[in-house]
Amino acid sequence: MPITSDINTVFAALYLTVVLPLFGINLNLIKTLITVTFFAGLLPVAGNLISNSVIIIVSLNHSFNVAVASLVFLVVIHKLEYFLNAKIIGNQIKSKAWEMLLAMIIMESAFGISGVIAAPIYYAYFKD
Repeated sequence: MPITSDINTVFAALYLTVVLPLFGINLNLIKTLITVTFFAGLLPVAGNLISNSVIIIVSLNHSFNVAVASLVFLVVIHKLEYFLNAKIIGNQIKSKAWEMLLAMIIMESAFGISGVIAAPIYYAYFKD
């Protein structure tokens, strides 16, 4: 998952260093938040939750509205990463992105976050 960690880190860094400052919002610990986002992102799904939680907590320190804006941004990015993960993992197990995406959505609706983590494994096994 290092590729998705890189992508997640780039989007978080752009949000923290470009988007928020455009609105006059400068959060504390930006370099630390970016570093945590990268290293936590190495853990599938759980790492995303960890880094997002830290960003929202730091945003909440600034104001409630900034925390809500951060939450919305991070949820949108997380959902976009489903498509990226489907493409990347799909290539690794020789399946199409739509197949992986469908498996991830079905497993998430049935088992929650653990279903998203398990979806590529079970789908690869099922497909084999």
